[in-house]
Amino acid sequence: MTVKTEYDKIEPYTTKDGSLIRELMHPNVHGNVNLSLAEAIIPVGFTTFLHKHHKSEEIYHVLEGNGIVIVGEKRFKVKAGDTILIPPGTSHQAQNTGETPLRILCCCSPPYSHDDTELLV
Repeated sequence: MTVKTEYDKIEPYTTKDGSLIRELMHPNVHGNVNLSLAEAIIPVGFTTFLHKHHKSEEIYHVLEGNGIVIVGEKRFKVKAGDTILIPPGTSHQAQNTGETPLRILCCCSPPYSHDDTELLV
């Protein structure tokens, strides 16, 4: 089991929703069990695809930038320091409305899985 990761050694990948992800801690890579922690980077002017996770509860914590996060029927302006809860089965997406990349810390329980992600567009 890996108990420490180093940011600059983590290879990013693109998820189904279109955001660039760095898995900071994920069971498939690090051996933890019940949750995953990742950084999502949403480029300036980009909006992720509307999607939902059938099983995972997700928490977004905005690290940097400005944007809009839609959760179900609710629409929130977000900035660094804001935290958003996304219950399982709830549609959501994020849009970068700022002038710098929107960086979001994403915690999922159970851990993020492509198979648990349904695109709604």
